[in-house]
Amino acid sequence: MEETAVGAQSGRGKAEGGGTSAPESLLLERLGTRCIVLVGMPGAGKSSVGRRLAKRLGLPFMDADEEIERAAGMSIPEIFASRGEVEFRDGEKRVMIRLLQGGPIVLATGGGAFMNADTRAAVARLGVSVWLSADLGVLLRRVRKRTDRPLLAEGDPAEKLARLLAARGDTYALADLTVESRDATHEAVVDDVLAALGTHFQRKAEGQASPAPSSAP
Repeated sequence: MEETAVGAQSGRGKAEGGGTSAPESLLLERLGTRCIVLVGMPGAGKSSVGRRLAKRLGLPFMDADEEIERAAGMSIPEIFASRGEVEFRDGEKRVMIRLLQGGPIVLATGGGAFMNADTRAAVARLGVSVWLSADLGVLLRRVRKRTDRPLLAEGDPAEKLARLLAARGDTYALADLTVESRDATHEAVVDDVLAALGTHFQRKAEGQASPAPSSAP
């Protein structure tokens, strides 16, 4: 993990006339053909934040879970029930790699996608990863509003979510950036993501522009 932004508002909005602002235009220039890849737990807000982030930047938004459902012709709970998690994860990896090759886009991933080493390698090569981190209480309040999460469908959701968070947290922390998905408006979290991305690309640019150390005595 390179950088962490926790509740830092960027204050970047649309420029007059509906286009991107100057800082966002610079961010897009530095992004190039790479994807902005949102990773994290179920309930972290990857799709909700991702759609708004894509709109702010004028980029296409893709939801990996929706693309998996479209490719399979059935819902994710149906895939889990009829084909099992192993086959689902294999299809998820193929869909992720295909989507990453279509950048620049904002891509929201399923909660388990970043656990796959091949997928992480593809994300590192073709994108910039952002972990939307949230504490257990926030996640639980959000996931209870939905019934389409197969790994949380049976038993105690709080216990299952806690186990998933403990198992996945260290891997999510491998993402390029970490942004807290806090109890705030989605737009506020988008501001935080934009601020983190701007800082990330600025540091990259400064690093590339720095002169190489002299070998002269």
